Amino acid sequence: MRYLPHTPEDIATMLKEVKIDSLEGLFAHIPQDCRRKEALDIPAALTEWELNDHMDEMAHTMATAPEYRVFLGGGSYRHYVPAAASFLAARSEFVTAYTPYQPEVSQGTLQAIYEYQTLTAQLLGMEVANASQYDGASALAEAMLMAIRVSRKKTVAVSRAVHPMYRRVLATYFEPTEFNIIELPYLSDGTTDIGALRDMDDLGGVAVQSPNFFGCMENLEAIKSSLPDKKSLLVVCFSEPLAYGLYKSPGHSGADIACGEGQSLGIGPTFGGPGLGMFAAKMKYVRNMPGRLVGQTVDKEGNRGYVLTLSTREQHIRREKATSNICTNHSLCALAAVIFMASLGGTGFKELARLNYDKAEYFKGALQQAGFKLSFSQPTFNEFVVAFPDGFEKTYQELLHKKFIAGLPLVDFYPELKNHYLLCATETTARDDMDALVKEIVQ
Repeated sequence: MRYLPHTPEDIATMLKEVKIDSLEGLFAHIPQDCRRKEALDIPAALTEWELNDHMDEMAHTMATAPEYRVFLGGGSYRHYVPAAASFLAARSEFVTAYTPYQPEVSQGTLQAIYEYQTLTAQLLGMEVANASQYDGASALAEAMLMAIRVSRKKTVAVSRAVHPMYRRVLATYFEPTEFNIIELPYLSDGTTDIGALRDMDDLGGVAVQSPNFFGCMENLEAIKSSLPDKKSLLVVCFSEPLAYGLYKSPGHSGADIACGEGQSLGIGPTFGGPGLGMFAAKMKYVRNMPGRLVGQTVDKEGNRGYVLTLSTREQHIRREKATSNICTNHSLCALAAVIFMASLGGTGFKELARLNYDKAEYFKGALQQAGFKLSFSQPTFNEFVVAFPDGFEKTYQELLHKKFIAGLPLVDFYPELKNHYLLCATETTARDDMDALVKEIVQ
């Protein structure tokens, strides 16, 4: 049954106010050839149990069905989520759209965010982290704007090995501004070519991703030492933070700002969302950080409490003074991430990272033994690029019919990488599935 909150009298009053005789008049500005002339062909209504059966049938035709063997990465990763993370994050105390604008009545939410900030700073090797942002792409864009605020320069450089979607969001942020973006090419080993950095003037910041979009680890110390000016900031982004359980963190590699996607920390891929924008920096830049920051203090009686601090958002201060007017925190996703990290602990996090590394290395070796060539020589984490022979597009489609998703074709993002595919293996990838894919490709 349709719910129409407006009575005929309400509708008549509103139409009179806008000087239109009928509801049809609201659409008079739409050309006739753009209007639908026939009724929508909508199926008949189903009962609840019929609808459930229909949805189950549809689900089994999609790539998320259990019988599909998926080797996709590219910024969204399949990991096992501890039952504790799913259960605790779903408690009614946390599942709310409420935003803690009144900290004194939001102590539980603020403490959870404070714990998230603490573990994020430890994971990324940084001194301070904010309460999270929309996703990895917006976190990178905000980081580059922050680099410009700190350096007071108008140009930033971004590696082409940074996730293509992240670079598109960054370009969208910068398009209406006076700031410039320079793209750095990648080398034959899959890492960023930093040779041009020394000749760049007015460079406010450099953004690289590690592991980058090809899965390769960047030499962050070398990039930091190549910056032409001490005021230039090194921004390290990521789409797989689990890598820092095995490799050196951005902060311990010279990064001034570390940011990226935290989806793999207790949050399923779920058709591309929701995400978790992780953001951390050196303490000396804290007043230029975007978003919320939760601090710990004591009240007049000496009791511990949590507050929003340095709240330079548009809701708290004059809009023109805000560090960002279009960022918020994903509290529920941040909660899932902190429960995930706390559940694993430092040792468990390292063990899980090692398991992911070993799975991908086994997959690499199996493909190489089958005669295929790796596109890049640099060490990787979780995912890697393979060069397949001409005509592999047909094989790829045939594999789809057999319920194999054999990685991500890179040609749409990098035209020069035709027949190159990004493949991924996590702890959820069975050895038998990897062997089966290699066997199918060889056939």
